[in-house]
Amino acid sequence: MAKKTILIVDDDADYLFQMKLKVQQFGFDTITADSQKEAEQIMATTKPDLAILDLMMENDDSGFILSYKMKKKYPDVPIIIATAVTAETGMSFDVRTEEERKWIKADLFLDKGIRADQLQREINKLLKI
Repeated sequence: MAKKTILIVDDDADYLFQMKLKVQQFGFDTITADSQKEAEQIMATTKPDLAILDLMMENDDSGFILSYKMKKKYPDVPIIIATAVTAETGMSFDVRTEEERKWIKADLFLDKGIRADQLQREINKLLKI
């Protein structure tokens, strides 16, 4: 069976590197981007099996925009938005209700600082592994 590929997008170089290492240790191939713009260029030619997106990059809503564009082009690709927005601003987002899922096109919201074992469980669940 071919390895699944996960797109990881974050403008924090250290966090991006750590996530890439974790995801590769779980046995997945990775593609990384450090901006919304770079992620959009990758999405134009590559369909990942799953995407992990930062929420706030060039714009406060970069993750929402990428999620929307990804679901429009590849509706079956699961998306995790990993964010520190709650810790930084006190604002909370989720995708538990139908109304939230209508405007937030992500499958899962995770607060940054997620443990590796939890991240692996969530990825496996979304990929149905």
